[in-house]
Amino acid sequence: MAATNQHTQAPVGAAGAGTTRAAAGGGGPPMAARLTTEQVWHQLAKGSFAVLSHVTPAGEPRSSGVLYKSIGRRLYIATAPDSWKARHVAASGRVAVTVPVRRGGLLSLVTPIPPATISFHASAIVHQADSPEVRSVLKELASLLPAERQASACIIEVIPEGFFVTYGVGIALTQMRDPAAARGRVPVTQEGSTR
Repeated sequence: MAATNQHTQAPVGAAGAGTTRAAAGGGGPPMAARLTTEQVWHQLAKGSFAVLSHVTPAGEPRSSGVLYKSIGRRLYIATAPDSWKARHVAASGRVAVTVPVRRGGLLSLVTPIPPATISFHASAIVHQADSPEVRSVLKELASLLPAERQASACIIEVIPEGFFVTYGVGIALTQMRDPAAARGRVPVTQEGSTR
């Protein structure tokens, strides 16, 4: 059964700044539009694919598609210890992440609907999979890290910072054509972290 979008989230205003819009029905008082940090964390927890961007030691930009698992208020990515990701992220400790959010349900099969996005910058720490820092979450990372790779893989722990910058998150599909309505910006919070 195909998943459909639930429109229970509050609409988002330009840059998440509480832009006003007319209330449903057209003639009512303006309604404050606001995306919440919790809505963004909820979308990140539902996702599993992201684009991870970093720089080489020479300062050249690189990006990679990665699978991730959200645990608490962190994202975890499994990679080979000799990969560019592991080496470059360990050297700088800084990354940028963009997570596409699928929209449209069945409608997206017949109409081209671009994904919504959540982007942010983060600090990142590269751990050996058997290190004490990630041992407590290894069971939850089983989908990323099969048992036969646990001893040889690295885990990149991504800790979002600053602001989440969104496009098309928490709004109706028809509003995605209006950049002012589709953009959002909410602070990253680490409250409620399980770690």
